[in-house]
Amino acid sequence: MKSFQTKALAVRSFAMFARTLLLSLALTGTAMAAETVNVNTADAATLDRVLVNIGPSKAEAIVAYRKTNGPFRSTDQLAQVPGIGLKTVEKNKDRIVLGGGGAPPVGPAAAAKPAPPAGTANATKPAVKR
Repeated sequence: MKSFQTKALAVRSFAMFARTLLLSLALTGTAMAAETVNVNTADAATLDRVLVNIGPSKAEAIVAYRKTNGPFRSTDQLAQVPGIGLKTVEKNKDRIVLGGGGAPPVGPAAAAKPAPPAGTANATKPAVKR
């Protein structure tokens, strides 16, 4: 009788362990399968769809900020976008990818590089004495 009770207890313990393990794996799988987005190339609709707590207006603000200031160099730089705080950035750290950002900034934030003086095409190269 005792061995039957011991076997039954072992089977119940194993079943509970197996259920717990399967649940843990299922939850880990969904957490790791979060979609990512390149904030330097994505359009507003994609940003809205992928990022947590980012709706259409904040997504448009990200795109407008990027067009004005150039590509994001860090995820924390997203907190400089009006309406987006550090908490929102933290919630999305695993979803944000920084990649090459297409076009350079346009507008007042884009400082134009002065052209070299006329007739000095190689003005940046040191002169070579012969």
